[in-house]
Amino acid sequence: MATDLSTEDRLQLGSHTLSSRLIVGTGKYASYELMARSLELSGTDCITVAVRRERLIDARGQNILDQLDLSRYTLLPNTAGCFNAADAIRVARLGREILLGLENPGADWVKLEVLGDAKTLLPDPIGTLEATEKLVAEGFQVLCYSTDDPIVAKRLKEAGATSVMPAGSPIGSGQGILNPNNIRICLEYLKDGDPDYPVIVDAGVGRPAT
Repeated sequence: MATDLSTEDRLQLGSHTLSSRLIVGTGKYASYELMARSLELSGTDCITVAVRRERLIDARGQNILDQLDLSRYTLLPNTAGCFNAADAIRVARLGREILLGLENPGADWVKLEVLGDAKTLLPDPIGTLEATEKLVAEGFQVLCYSTDDPIVAKRLKEAGATSVMPAGSPIGSGQGILNPNNIRICLEYLKDGDPDYPVIVDAGVGRPAT
């Protein structure tokens, strides 16, 4: 069951209010059954899903969207696996069309990932900024996976990002926050004059307590 948080403890991301501050991914589970159970136990009410066509269907031909309780979770489509702005924009549009067809409230937002290389999976700052500007112009609420560079974070906010999500460490590394000073400066810049602006540390965090 999702934790019943007070209004002050809930997370406001654009037009979306989340009862849980934990956003959970749907990748790399051993089975859909394990995924569903893990999501239930997490208490989350928002899950992120890679919407590239080849990622929605598993080796057994099962569609991940058929395995999720869409009355319970708001989906946050992401552009995982995109290595340039053009591909990320196309995938974001695809995710919007899919969720509009499902009548899920997640159709108007996207977790933007424009990756710099396949080795580190760290974000490409230039491509991320370009895609942010274009998607914001198209009416998306954009949550940006970013480097922990405070200047880049500031530029993304100025471009209209609903939330900037600086990387704690490389995706899947489980190393926690490697550069807390940069994260601190990101927070300082992003919340200057706007203390309620949401900042989410993303990637590499081994467990919620870190």
